[in-house]
Amino acid sequence: MKRIALSTLSLALLGVSGMAHAQSSVTLYGLIDESIQYVNNATPHGGSLVQLFGGNLQAPRFGLKGTEDLGGGLKAIFQLENGFDVNTGKLGQGGLMFGRQAYVGLTGDSWGTVTAGRQYDPLVDMVQPLTADNYFGSTFTTPGDVDNNDNSFRVNNSVKYVSPVWSGFQFEGLYGLGGVAGATGSGQTYAGAATFATGPISVAAGYVRTKNASSPTLRSGWNSTTTTGTFNTNFPTFAGINSAYATASSIGIASVAVQYVTGPWTGNLSYSNAQYYRDGASTFGQTQKYEVGRAYLGYQLTPAALVGVGYAYTKGHGDASATYNQVSLGGDYSLSKRTDLYAVGAWQHASGEQRVPGVGGGLVSSTASIGSYGNQSSTNNQVMVSLGIRHKF
Repeated sequence: MKRIALSTLSLALLGVSGMAHAQSSVTLYGLIDESIQYVNNATPHGGSLVQLFGGNLQAPRFGLKGTEDLGGGLKAIFQLENGFDVNTGKLGQGGLMFGRQAYVGLTGDSWGTVTAGRQYDPLVDMVQPLTADNYFGSTFTTPGDVDNNDNSFRVNNSVKYVSPVWSGFQFEGLYGLGGVAGATGSGQTYAGAATFATGPISVAAGYVRTKNASSPTLRSGWNSTTTTGTFNTNFPTFAGINSAYATASSIGIASVAVQYVTGPWTGNLSYSNAQYYRDGASTFGQTQKYEVGRAYLGYQLTPAALVGVGYAYTKGHGDASATYNQVSLGGDYSLSKRTDLYAVGAWQHASGEQRVPGVGGGLVSSTASIGSYGNQSSTNNQVMVSLGIRHKF
């Protein structure tokens, strides 16, 4: 009897030990970014716009993320992230509850991380952090977000692998299943990127290709992409920078960036080539290409104060030829680890022609549209200034 009791006690202690080993945690987090924003030439007749606008440095969000230690260096992970409009309380990303991110997966110390769900593509994870958008957000990014430098794009139904870091090198791959019966390739997305950091220098490059599930419908019909608003097409409300290409059969984006940090100075250069491949509805005649060159220089005045200047050159050609030059300025001051004040502004000049959306849409003179905000100017020039506050929790 004593031996039976001792055996039972030993098993119970083993069970308690196993429970103690399986540590788990769940974190609630988020941020609110709010500003007073001024935009000139914001109406068809040249009127100005003054508004409250949320999401200059980062879009407002809240989320849950967690891990469970499964033992042997293996963990289960998940993340659910919601986007919202701080001024109206409406859901972001087309009204999705967790439109920013929603995934679950496994991560191992030696072999990397595999996740499945709605996720960012590898260029967002690895190339974007080495551009001005990482420091000052949308006001410093590409006009119309034609190359997804401002993270407009997410991939549904996707599986992603992220490698461990080996001597500063890391790579990432993603495949988004189209989910179209009888047409495996329709609506699919595939992407890959790699990054390398050594000392003060970091470099990253990648490529993403996403296919329309039902061209010539709007991009909101694509199975593996986000809802209406991807790349700020705003179709058909205005003839935006890339809105005429919302019916593209597929989109391919290649990007590369390099960053150098020395003392209080941070500088980076980046290049993107985005191609909107022609559709089957003759809404545009040939593949539209956007080549984008960006430069950024930031200076840390004090541990709490950062200032920066950025320049973006965007050249559209193929179906329509247009050029967009944008200069941006920004300043950020931290009141604490979680709260900061900022001021950002930009000026953009457009030239050439852009296509009007829809079948039979012709070419018109290009008009300016700063960053990825979707405010179409009434002329080829536009100025935007935002004064705001950001709080993280």
